[in-house]
Amino acid sequence: MSENKLFKDYFDEALARRMAVMITAVHPQFPATAFVNQIAPQLDGLEMKERSTVFVQALHDHLPEGFAHAWAVLEAALGAELSGEDGMFNDGWHYWPIAQFIETFGLEDFEVGVRAMHEITKRHTAEFAIRPFLIHHQDQMLAILHTWAEDENPHVRRLVSEGTRPRLPWAGRLYQFIEDPRSTLALLEKLKDDPSEYVRRSVSNHLNDIAKDHPRLVVETCRRWWQDGSPERRWIVQRALRTLVKDGDPDALAVLGYGPPQVALLDFAVTPDPLRLGEKLNLAFTLQNTAAHEQNLVIDFIIHFVKANGQTSGKVFKLKTAVLPPNQSLTVTKSHPIRPITTRTYYPGTHRVQIQVNGQIIGERSFELILP
Repeated sequence: MSENKLFKDYFDEALARRMAVMITAVHPQFPATAFVNQIAPQLDGLEMKERSTVFVQALHDHLPEGFAHAWAVLEAALGAELSGEDGMFNDGWHYWPIAQFIETFGLEDFEVGVRAMHEITKRHTAEFAIRPFLIHHQDQMLAILHTWAEDENPHVRRLVSEGTRPRLPWAGRLYQFIEDPRSTLALLEKLKDDPSEYVRRSVSNHLNDIAKDHPRLVVETCRRWWQDGSPERRWIVQRALRTLVKDGDPDALAVLGYGPPQVALLDFAVTPDPLRLGEKLNLAFTLQNTAAHEQNLVIDFIIHFVKANGQTSGKVFKLKTAVLPPNQSLTVTKSHPIRPITTRTYYPGTHRVQIQVNGQIIGERSFELILP
């Protein structure tokens, strides 16, 4: 895939023709011309998901009636499984409308829909398709996922974790698991020592999702996993706790070996002041270990940006981790650009900068932001 082409633009007339050829090869009576002609005029001005929906409707209109019959054709048309653990969006992106077809119509026949997800996830992903099945057939689907957690294919095992994430990006939320995540935690227990990093990364992201609603449950789970855990399992724990660590949660930090900091903040300077939009904010400070023992430190800085109403809102930025020997010091410098970005509107006024170590604020300075 080209880096200069938007992902949505791959869902075009050329893909419609490619899919028509793929389907006609196994189902000669497929109306390829009508399929392409239905799709092509609708695509201009649509975003990716909307374009995919156009493909899904055309598949529904031109494949044999009934999901089981339609899937029999699509299954026969599927190409080879992904050869590696990555590639679901790079090599299998063209299967997205087929996965969305399962998501939209698969509940018409539960058993066929389950088989369809098992096949498509080995070529693309079923992490979105599976969510209606979890909503409407939760117990049946969870039982199947417990067997899939032991599947030989890492894409299927990853689906067990990724498809049940309560706050999966781009997907509707699974509110039953947001409220009570114990069902999905039982699946993650089966995957926490999976041989595939691809699967373990999903496990860490899933736990990070749960931590947004049940931080204490995730901390206790991670504490248990950390004890006598392999380096691979501890890697999961570190990634799973990343949001809690960024928020300065003391229990999460303690799991990773970061206790209450015993440090002195020296020579903390914020320049320039005032700062004009487009310039770089420069931070410089020294941390002095005041303890008689070595300390593991997570060092962050927080900028409290002025909002439209004159109030401020803090944003945490990662600085570094460090091991500071007893009675030793560490000098830290950082240049942070304050320039226009699409995700933030800047307002003039007094902005505060705080240094956070192991979740605790240890010092603060301010600067005036001037807009053109």
